[in-house]
Amino acid sequence: MQESAHFKGFSLAIIASVLWGISGTFAQFLFQRRGINVEWLITTRMLVAGFMLLLIASYNKNPDLWKIWKNKKDAIQLLLFSITGILAVQYTYFAAVKHSNAATATILQYAGPVLIAIFLAFKYHRLPKTLEYLAILLAVLGTFLLVTHGNIHSLTISGIAFFYGIASAFALAIYTLQPIALLKKYSSTVIIGWGLFAGGVVFSFVRAPWNVEGDWDIYTFSYTSFIILFGTLVAFYFYLKAVQLIGGQKTSLLTSAEPLSATILAILWLNIPFETIDWIGGFCIISTVFLLGRKEKPISINKGN
Repeated sequence: MQESAHFKGFSLAIIASVLWGISGTFAQFLFQRRGINVEWLITTRMLVAGFMLLLIASYNKNPDLWKIWKNKKDAIQLLLFSITGILAVQYTYFAAVKHSNAATATILQYAGPVLIAIFLAFKYHRLPKTLEYLAILLAVLGTFLLVTHGNIHSLTISGIAFFYGIASAFALAIYTLQPIALLKKYSSTVIIGWGLFAGGVVFSFVRAPWNVEGDWDIYTFSYTSFIILFGTLVAFYFYLKAVQLIGGQKTSLLTSAEPLSATILAILWLNIPFETIDWIGGFCIISTVFLLGRKEKPISINKGN
């Protein structure tokens, strides 16, 4: 029974990651080939997916659905998480996709775990551990190779794309760390549901969901629907279920399937140029996730027999 739950958790985590990767590539197609507005897609995605997650919570009679709004401090924390966490990571990531490509944007975002390690080192007043130092070095090296191809005097992506890519890594770090206290008190489905929905309401003042533009055909409708339903609703739900089954650490490690799927699909489908040096840089960044997931063993001294 335990093995079955473990397998299910692994499967759900990988599926969620692949769905996120695919939705990033679909978003690139919509932004660059159909003229879909980034802000409109973010608003619509968050409103629809958030509302449907809340409907699921209501259907399951989740007691936390309205409880969180009755505590002023928790309500404020939820709104902050919605805006500086969920909304920020959505906007910076999709903006990076628009100005570069899904593969580069997704890989740059994976510098987030390194930023988390650095923040926690400062918070607890300790020096980074050996594996954390190595992860930081690999993240810096990988980003350098991905952005410059080893030539310090040139950028292979635009400055604005690099800015949004690194900003998405910072937003991912905030998204991961900020809701920890809330998740200890309330259901994750409710936190993510309200976070998405509230962020969508706020961003509606930037771009209303009824203010639609772009070239709409069967592909536009299909890819937009996929991003909202599978790349947001299903992916988040599967990810949360995986966390329940196998824990947050293992689940987060399995999300490395996201940049891999985004890169492969973008190369095969959108024909983006991705050279050997890009693969090396991407591998350096993605490997930091596994390094930070390992626990360092204490050094033992063999005194002999």
